[in-house]
Amino acid sequence: MRSAVLIAAAGLLTVGAWLMLRGEQAAADQAQADAADSGPGLWADVGQVLGEVGQAGAAVLETITMTFKLSNMRTVTAADVAHPNVRALLAVIRRGEGTAGVNGYRTLFGGGLFDSLAIHPNQRITRTLGGKPITSTAAGAYQFLKSTWDETARIMGLPDFSPASQDRGAVGRIAARGALEDAKAGRFDVAVKKIATEWASMPGSPYGQPVISITTARGVYASAGGSIST
Repeated sequence: MRSAVLIAAAGLLTVGAWLMLRGEQAAADQAQADAADSGPGLWADVGQVLGEVGQAGAAVLETITMTFKLSNMRTVTAADVAHPNVRALLAVIRRGEGTAGVNGYRTLFGGGLFDSLAIHPNQRITRTLGGKPITSTAAGAYQFLKSTWDETARIMGLPDFSPASQDRGAVGRIAARGALEDAKAGRFDVAVKKIATEWASMPGSPYGQPVISITTARGVYASAGGSIST
């Protein structure tokens, strides 16, 4: 019995960390919609998550909560954003998020487009992924959730949702995950491991969503001019 309680507690901590550190609570967005549509079905889903987490809960929690400092975003410079290895890493993120095309900076969750780059569009879009409806406010080249963007823009003083602001904001999130110096130094695999807790499409992400392979990530990185330290 004690073992079962500990496993459940690890699962609860994992779900809590995911909700907290994703910034907006994409899950909170989804929870609102689910609660309206299906009432107790939300808690059935949470119960299923806890059951699936099982004894891996503690390990996942450790992964999600490793180095995360929002204050690091304030230290990002124009030179950081322009660094060739950082630009190449941004290309990898866009490949994973499905926004590598010319309209990437105007892309909504699910592939639709928005017009104004003055502010985050804050459109709640529902799409079916893996046979389940998912609602998200993700938008732009790096698929910022609305409250994640609000947090980032506030800390970094970003005036709009322009491509330049989106790029700077993404580098800010990389820095918050403790991966910026790794990225600049060409420690690609280390950087990717760290940002996999920020972008669920990255190799090794703990969130259970579709990810790109590390081989694909390395290929995109090399094609974008990134160098890997030896």
